[in-house]
Amino acid sequence: MQTRIEGVAYVLGDNIDTDQIIPAQYLTYNPSIPAEYKMFGKYALSGVPEAATGLPKGHVPFHTPGGDEFVSPYKIIIGGKNFGCGSSREHAPIALAAAGVLAVVAEFYARIFYRNSINGGYLVPLETKERLVDRICTGDSLVIDITAGTLTNTTSGETFALLPLGEVAPILEAGGLFPYAKKVGMLAS
Repeated sequence: MQTRIEGVAYVLGDNIDTDQIIPAQYLTYNPSIPAEYKMFGKYALSGVPEAATGLPKGHVPFHTPGGDEFVSPYKIIIGGKNFGCGSSREHAPIALAAAGVLAVVAEFYARIFYRNSINGGYLVPLETKERLVDRICTGDSLVIDITAGTLTNTTSGETFALLPLGEVAPILEAGGLFPYAKKVGMLAS
């Protein structure tokens, strides 16, 4: 896990569910096959209504038209309340990771999305007590310092506090639950 994450923000609202993150029709792809894994990146966030994509203006595509159709230029998702609600599919954090997302910062998560993100080591799910969807705009440049527990918007100059990762930090540092279990001797190599 990187302790410093830099990237451009992509802002979404409240109650972004797993069907919006990766619609069911794309679950036929197998993430363990590299050519099919890429497809998760291509269709990540394709279920979010256009007016709710790339806030505050909306109608901002997650993938740059004419750019890479599999990897988004946006590395940090800013979400509101209840990010990742809906079904328990682990494909949702896989899709974001396949699209190049390194971290999601939200007010709070549906716990199954949160644990799927950590257990698979797909991306870093960070929480904040502040409503960042009203303070950060899609396209802003951000720096996350996990050790310091801060998110800095270098576009506006504002810095926000992040909640500590706590007990899940060693799992993310190991790259997921299975690598962590091997590292601490819970599983044979």
